[in-house]
Amino acid sequence: MTDNTPRARLPAVIGALTLILLAAPFIGLVLATHWRNFGFAAGDGGAIAISLVYSLLALVLIIALGTPLAWWLARYPIRGKWLIDALLLLALLTPPLALGLLLASMYGPYGPAGSLLERAGLVLTNSGPAFVMAQFYSALPYYVIAARTAFEGVPRELEQIALTLGHSPWRSFLHVSLPLARLGLAAAVALAWVRALGEFGAVLIVAYYPQGIPVKLWVNLQNIGLSAVYPLLWIFFLVAMPLPLILGLAARHRRLI
Repeated sequence: MTDNTPRARLPAVIGALTLILLAAPFIGLVLATHWRNFGFAAGDGGAIAISLVYSLLALVLIIALGTPLAWWLARYPIRGKWLIDALLLLALLTPPLALGLLLASMYGPYGPAGSLLERAGLVLTNSGPAFVMAQFYSALPYYVIAARTAFEGVPRELEQIALTLGHSPWRSFLHVSLPLARLGLAAAVALAWVRALGEFGAVLIVAYYPQGIPVKLWVNLQNIGLSAVYPLLWIFFLVAMPLPLILGLAARHRRLI
């Protein structure tokens, strides 16, 4: 039986108001876009290509290095694990501009690591590798924390059964842990993808050039005006959002089954 008392209707009213507030900026984007004169500014195509290519490279590095770390944290007792948790949270909570300054102080031309790497021919300021580095540092903690949660949700008993049946730990990981954690890992990948693609502050500090989508949005706003921002902003949403939306809906559907 549905409760239609005023007290029961109040959460629904507040919820509907909250949803309207959430939708308002996106509705504003639809209304503010000049559809008849929809077109890109000079350099927008290059910014899109740069963001896509370098974000994919950063994502590959994040998955390759972050997955073993997440598995290790989820499955093995480690003395002083709270220090690792604190480091992950510190990296997660550091403001993007502050992160960019930290990266510049370490990997810049006068930083302890940057000066050594520059002698070896690797420049980590205003270069493709610097762009990837900024995205990597920005998105890695998000991926590790989400992937760790996904692995922690896999019953250890199933992994133990696989080991007793003669599977090696590696085969148990591939055939038991990964399939069972796949939805959570996919969500972690989607989160890292959006975080890397949309990173602005750290990229602005260490890799203003080459200009990706976030920095180009800022440049268009400063040099041309708000009208030049909307086409590139639409591309960002079309590229970045489908994967998280699909995975979020899939996870919601799975919980309802």
